[in-house]
Amino acid sequence: MPILFLIIIGAAAGFLATRVMHVKTDVVTTVAIGIFGALIGGLILRFILMLTGIAFGFVGAVLGAMALIWVYRTYIQK
Repeated sequence: MPILFLIIIGAAAGFLATRVMHVKTDVVTTVAIGIFGALIGGLILRFILMLTGIAFGFVGAVLGAMALIWVYRTYIQK
């Protein structure tokens, strides 16, 4: 389903991108540019989000461990 969504959005994005970049192409080329651009851009963004997600997960794990150590030192270790 996400691929189908990228194809539909890509067709509209291709139209908008060719107008912004002042490129004169036919309808088929415009749609193809948008679809392939959306697929490539979508995959790149998913990869970047995956990497940052892993990094934020690690930071969250370290912060959680630090909070647990604080609770242990403050309330349990006496």
